[in-house]
This record gives sequence, C-alpha cells and structure tokens, in this order.
Amino acid sequence: MQDLHTEQNLSGGSSINAACDAVAEKAVAAAEKVRRILIMDDEEPILELTARLLKSRGFEVETAMDGAVAVKKYQAALAAGRRFDAVILDLTVPLKMGGFEAFNEMKAADPGVKAIVSSGYSHEPVILNYKDLGIAGVAPKPYRVSELLNTVDSVLNH
Repeated sequence: MQDLHTEQNLSGGSSINAACDAVAEKAVAAAEKVRRILIMDDEEPILELTARLLKSRGFEVETAMDGAVAVKKYQAALAAGRRFDAVILDLTVPLKMGGFEAFNEMKAADPGVKAIVSSGYSHEPVILNYKDLGIAGVAPKPYRVSELLNTVDSVLNH
C-alpha cells in the first residue's frame, strides 16, 4: 500500500516537473528574444549615450571604439553562438579601421550581418549607395532618438 501511495506522489510530482519545465522553456524563449546590438563609434560620449538609449529600450548592447575591435567582438559572438542581431558602425574613425571596412570583414564571416552605418557626412558614397553595398540602414549624425530607433526597428524586422 505504501508503494502505491509513493507511486501516486511520483506521478503527481512528475506533472509538477513537467509544468516547471514548461515555465522554464517559456522563460528561456523570452530571454532569447532580447535583441543584441554592437555599436562602434570612436567618440566615447556618442557611444555611451547610444548604448544607454538602446539598453533602456531592452536591447543587450556591446560597444567598440574602432572597427578592428568591433570585428573581433562580432567574430567572438558568432563563435559563441550569440550573434548580434544588428551592428551600428561609424564610418569615419581617424587612424583606425572605420565602419565600412569593419562591415566588409563582418560580412565575410557572416553574410547575414545586419549593419547600420552612421556618419555626419551625408554625401559619402557609402551613405548614398548603402543598399547596393548590402548595408541594411543608415543613421545620420547627429542622432535623433526617434530616427535612430526607427532605423534599428526597421533593420531588425526586415
């Protein structure tokens, strides 16, 4: 009789475990929906403000001060199975790798990279021809919060 009682408890415990597993799976799925963005800009105040803005909107954000560092972070994330959903790359970085070169290296490693290029120079050929170059979006500087968020949203949802 005691064995039967124990068996009933185990089967009841089994359904509790199944319910806990289902809740855990939903929590993991919700956590996986957090979008990851890598921002590269050589101007620290812009980098910090942009990162804070995106974090306040629920994004997981990593930053880099130049293209070479951004490429290393992007490749490390790919290798770890935690790719970035999008990258925001400043085109002009004096004396270091800029955004377009970084984009090309990222694209060589991951043809599906979704890049947004940013610049204060709207007449740059990369800005004017971004779609032809495989770039997903443009964020003109100085950033306007609504424009930047709209660009990020558009790139992530297409």
